[in-house]
Amino acid sequence: MPFIPHTETEIRSMLDTIGVNELEAIFDEIPDDLRCGQLEGVPEGLTEYEVTRLLHQRAAEDQALSCFAGAGAYDHHIPAAVWEITTRGEFYSAYTPYQAEASQGTLQLIYEYQSMMASLTGMDISNASLYDGASALAEAVLMAVRANRKSKSRKLLVAGTVNPTYRKVTNVIVHNQNISLDEVPFDNASGTTVTAALEAHAGEDYAALVIQQPNFFGSLEAVDEMTDWAHANGMLVVAVANPMTLAALKAPGQWGEKGADIACGEGQPLGVPMSSGGPYYGFMCCKQPLARQMPGRIVGRTVDLDGNPGFALTLQAREQHIRRSKATSNICTNQGLCVTASTIYMSLLGPEGLARVASASHKNMNALLAAIKDIDGVSVAHAGPSFHEALITLSKPAAVVIEQMANLGFLAGVSVSEDYPQYENALLVCTTETKNDADIAAYATALNTVLNGEAA
Repeated sequence: MPFIPHTETEIRSMLDTIGVNELEAIFDEIPDDLRCGQLEGVPEGLTEYEVTRLLHQRAAEDQALSCFAGAGAYDHHIPAAVWEITTRGEFYSAYTPYQAEASQGTLQLIYEYQSMMASLTGMDISNASLYDGASALAEAVLMAVRANRKSKSRKLLVAGTVNPTYRKVTNVIVHNQNISLDEVPFDNASGTTVTAALEAHAGEDYAALVIQQPNFFGSLEAVDEMTDWAHANGMLVVAVANPMTLAALKAPGQWGEKGADIACGEGQPLGVPMSSGGPYYGFMCCKQPLARQMPGRIVGRTVDLDGNPGFALTLQAREQHIRRSKATSNICTNQGLCVTASTIYMSLLGPEGLARVASASHKNMNALLAAIKDIDGVSVAHAGPSFHEALITLSKPAAVVIEQMANLGFLAGVSVSEDYPQYENALLVCTTETKNDADIAAYATALNTVLNGEAA
């Protein structure tokens, strides 16, 4: 997007209009002791050519590796039309709708997004998005504590198979509000939550149980049983979900007899590129009775006095709109541009297209495991069903394998040992619909070369 700075003439004209002699006078209310003075360590500016050359050099450092990594960010194909439309001026330059008079086009797009996400998650209501998947879980935890008024403990049970980064971020956000997260152990053999570990907390006061499906390892949890157990013990259920998988798996709103109460997660798989880590966006949906506790904004459809359809912000319980102490959140940033891409992506693929992407991703994981399971030094860590991610154990340290595989052109996976020390030589691998038989065979050959010094 081009940047056109103001000329000196234009600046002079604006200063004359407001009756100020110089630009510095606009900031005269800032006390001297709060001013930083001369900036230290800031280099001299570069020319346009020098900046362009530097950026090309930095871009060249990004290796075009064949991606078999996941753990929360996924390498899906994005149709060219998605960002061609997203970066049109009408969307690209339209900022978050803080004000009710945001353009009808922006509001309608968010309304359509909300409708799709509510349908995908099996929930009643979706907000207009949050900052990212990790902070979305933190917001869901805060929301559950507010909403479950029968619970006085300010404690939640969180499955140990929930993305460890999400758990860390959530703890940072909520612990100073005297909210604690108690981890539920999981079975190392299956990579899923231990039911008996839940029973140890039966009858105790917890606001909610947090479940991820598929979980961090790609394994499938017994969500129906866990949801019913939580509700029977007076807890709400917070579902953390990969939205792409919901085209094939049971929606959180259908878990157990009553369904999960809140669903949240990372929206990146829906048309947002990996982009070296962002920007992404978080989604959040909930059941109707909890709508007033949902952070962020909700766009509604209505009609004007002449009966014409229109769109408006119907709920905006954040600090810009009400007293800070009454706000449901102080960080509920709406990632409007990424949401625009996801809305267009879901519109182009439709339910059938999303299901085909999910199915192909799962099929490729089965093919990958079949191709590598007989390699000397490789074993599948978990028994039982999984989706398009799985944990494999290796005969060499995962960090070494990742580095050597990168030299052969592969982003081999994600090491999990920092968060799960029991998996010291384990690698979390992932496949999406972008992989074909040749990619999988090449990965197997490279992995065998790294582990055993020979081609598969």
